[in-house]
Parts: sequence; C-alpha cells; structure tokens
Amino acid sequence: MTMSGWGLILIFTALVALLAKPVGQWLFALYEGRDTPLHRLLGPVERGFYRASGLDPAREQGWLAYGLHMLAFQAVLTLFTYAILRLQGVLPMNPRGLAGIDADGAMNTAIAFVTNTNWQWYAGESVLSNFSQMVGLTIHNFLSAATGIAIAFALFRGFARHEAKTVGNFWADCTRVTLYLLLPLCVVYALFLVACGVPQTFASLVEAHTLEGAKQAIVLGPVASQEAIKMLGTNGGGFYNANSAHPFENPSALTNFVQMLSIFAIGPGLTWCFGRAVGNTRQGWAILCAMLILFLAGAGVAYWQEADGATLAMAGGHMEGKEVRFGIAASALFSAVTTAASCGAVNAMHDSFTAIGGLIPIFNMELGEIVIGGVGSGIYGFLLFALLAVFVAGLMVGRTPEYVGKKIEAREVKLAVLAIAVLPLSILGFTALAAVLPAGLAGPLNKGPHGFSEILYAFSSATANNGSAFAGLSAGTPFYNGLLGVAMWVGRFFVIIPVLAIAGSLAAKRHTPATAGSFPTTGALWVGLLIGVILILGGLTFLPSLALGPIADQVSVLAHTAF
Repeated sequence: MTMSGWGLILIFTALVALLAKPVGQWLFALYEGRDTPLHRLLGPVERGFYRASGLDPAREQGWLAYGLHMLAFQAVLTLFTYAILRLQGVLPMNPRGLAGIDADGAMNTAIAFVTNTNWQWYAGESVLSNFSQMVGLTIHNFLSAATGIAIAFALFRGFARHEAKTVGNFWADCTRVTLYLLLPLCVVYALFLVACGVPQTFASLVEAHTLEGAKQAIVLGPVASQEAIKMLGTNGGGFYNANSAHPFENPSALTNFVQMLSIFAIGPGLTWCFGRAVGNTRQGWAILCAMLILFLAGAGVAYWQEADGATLAMAGGHMEGKEVRFGIAASALFSAVTTAASCGAVNAMHDSFTAIGGLIPIFNMELGEIVIGGVGSGIYGFLLFALLAVFVAGLMVGRTPEYVGKKIEAREVKLAVLAIAVLPLSILGFTALAAVLPAGLAGPLNKGPHGFSEILYAFSSATANNGSAFAGLSAGTPFYNGLLGVAMWVGRFFVIIPVLAIAGSLAAKRHTPATAGSFPTTGALWVGLLIGVILILGGLTFLPSLALGPIADQVSVLAHTAF
C-alpha cells in the first residue's frame, strides 16, 4: 500500500460528493418537468416525439399503469434486440459476415441489456457486428438507464405528494432523462474519449503489420459512443471482451479515472434530488453519507488485500490480472466502484483478485447495488432499506414509524421486504441449483471454494443487474444462458413493481408533520442505523454462502492448500 493509492481513493470520493449538488439540481429540473438550458435546442425533438406517438406528457399515471407501460416497453425492446441478434447475418454493417447468435445466447443478451445488466457470455469483437453493437445493444444503454431514473422519480413523487393518485408519466420521464441528461453528457464524453485515443469509426477492422512481418486484423468500430453511455448509464457491457482493460476502451490513467467518476456521476445527484423533492436536502445528504461510508470501507479493504493480502506467490503486490498502466490501487478502486454501482465494467480480472479482494465485489452486489448503485436503481433500492430502518426505529420507541412526512405502515413494510427478499431468493436459489446439477458444475474452470465463488459471483451479478463476472466460469451454455437470463429479469422487475406499489401507496397518504417524538432522519444516528440495517439484513443473509466461497478460499490460501 502507498500514500498515493490511499490518496487516489480519497480524492475520488471527495469529487463524487462534490458532484451531488450540481447533478442533483439538473435532475430535479427534469423531475419537475421544468425547462433546462437545453430545451431551446431539444424541446422541438421532445414535442415531435410526443406528437408522432400520440402521447400526452401531462396525462399522469397511477402506479399500476406506470408499471404496466414500463413492462410492456421492456418486453418490446427485448424482442426487438432478440430479433436483431438472431438475424445479424442478413443485417447491414456486417462486412466480416458474422452469423446470427443462437436462440439461448440471443435471449440472454437481449435480457441482459434491457435490464441494465449487460452480462456478456461472448467476446463482442468476434461475435457482434457494428449494427448489432449500435442498434441492438447501445440503444438499451440509454433506455435502461432512463427507465431506472424514471422509477426513482416515481418513488420520489410518492414521498413528496399528498393524497394523490398518480406518480408521473413513464413516457415523459424516460424521454426527458434521455434527451436532456444522457444524450448531451454522452456527446461531450464520447468526444473526450476520442481525443484520448478511443476509436470511433464505422470501419469494422484494419489490417496491421507486426514487427515480425505478419499481418494482424484489428477490430474497430464505434467504441467511444458506446463507452460513454456504458459508464454514465452504469451499464458496463464492453465493445471488446477485455472491457475497460482493453486499450481501445480505456487507454490511459486519465480515461480510467474519468470512467470511474462517470460511473458515480448520476447516483449522488439522485440523492440530492430526493432531498429537494421532499423539501429537505439534508435527507439526501444523510443518504449519500451512508453510501460513501459503505463505499470507502469496501474500496479500502479491496486495496489493502490486493496490495498486501496473503497469496501463495506474491512479490510487490498482487499484479496478476491487472494492467500495468493502472496499477493495484486504480484496479482495486475500479472493482469497488463498478460493483457498488450496477455497472459491471472492469479494468482488471476480478477472478484473479485475492480471495478477500474478490469478496468485496460479491458483497457489494449482494447488498443490492445500493452503495451509490445504478442510475435510479441505487437510490430506490437504498430507500427500501430506509423504510425498514425507520420501521425498526419505530419498534424501539413504540410508535408508528414516519419517514419524510409519511407514516410507514404494514403495507409499505411488506412491500419493502418483498422487494429486498428478491435478491437472496434468486442468488442463493440459483447458485444452489447450479452447484448440484451436472450442467452447472461443468461451468467453473476451478475446483474447490474458488469454483463455488465463480458460480456465486455469476448469480449475484445477474440478479443485482451488474454484469461483471469471475470469468473462470464458462457461462455461454444453454443452462447458464437460461438461468442467468431468468435471474436478470427477476432481479430487475420483481424489485421495480413493489417499488412502484410503495410509491402509489405513499402518494395517497396525507403529510404528517414532525413532532418531538419523531425519529430524526438527517443526523449521524440515522446514518449509523441505516448502515446497521443494511449490513444486518443485506449482509448476514449471504454470510453462509460467502463462507463456502471466498472466505474458505482465503483460509485455503493461508493454509497453503490448492485444489
């Protein structure tokens, strides 16, 4: 460990905190439907979209209609991408003549990108054409991110409104977020990446001559435009198989730092937006403090273990699976960032991390991707734990729990528990199934606890909509494509529906003024309670599985035992 390594982590965290208010102010304008400086330029595009589709953005929806419209949209997008991947061989922009993808692989990939997971069982540069990358996949990087923010907006309205029957308009929320937030940021971001050396071309490949005189075909494509939204939208699916470890996606230490910062750019802003929506920005700052404390703890342990952790053979830190141009600190920090958010992009091989260094990404995902989290999904997942925390506080003081002026009653608590229970039921259930069936056991390339960790990581990543992997798992089989596809769908939409139901229930309630007996939800005590509830409910649930995987792996390393 070095001072520069710890300095990198602290400076990064400070910059994330500084982004919260300016990004949050922009998000709040979109939340309220107010004009932004970009409305003069993009307003006609928005209005044209509404006219062409026959939508009335002022016509709001109840939580059920909001959810049904969202689900119908996701189903259509899934079928759209499935068709593109299956028909790739006859579609344009395919000079290499790449064939269409098998049914199970195409459905797995379609679900992965629709759900913001971006799980990739394939090597993008050798399997997908530029058309499939651009039209089949990149479009979802925008729309899945916009969907997550739209759901967060609906929940914010549930807390902010009183005796209301509606939570917003799904189509208007998605359109505004895409037009006025994601697209402008990505245009600027992509130009920055091009300036740093990231390719952006419709050429499919270029022929290079090596020093030995041989010829080598180097795959190119519209990398920068995909890379920008891959990070900002916490999507994570790379143009290349090596993802952000590839020099064409992430060429330097500068792009690496900016990529990490862009993963966290929107999440903190949503915490500030929530506070502003409920009329008390201190509520948002308290949530962000809890998130950053959890993040710093995870990033610190990951860096400590990768720099000084016990391994069977270590000299000068654990550099296996890491890029020399980034080093240990930036690789460990990236792993914590990408799994604290639901991004899944990687600049190092997580499967090559030390046992405890690899435990941190798994644990981040098993908490539910709420430590900053994915765009939208992070804040609404965190608010589920906030509801349970005020419920616990209410039990301790013997009164009906309240949060930001709304009484939290049995219906909201049951729905929150239902949403939170999705993760352990899916992760542990599917992991157990894969650990006992021959088709599942054929996947891990390693034996013993590390092989189990590879399976556990895969289903944690799929259910939490992260998309990263311990790549020692051969997941491109019908068994894993099917099971992981189900896990991704369940992890996304079986959480969203209870969240929308909570939004509808809260919106219909009256505002309850705070009294002397109300539990304060803006101070250090509240932050501590939040962290405690998250670690107990989110963390202890997975302790037995972690003991069988990375913890047992660490014990075997200390005992100098190999499997």
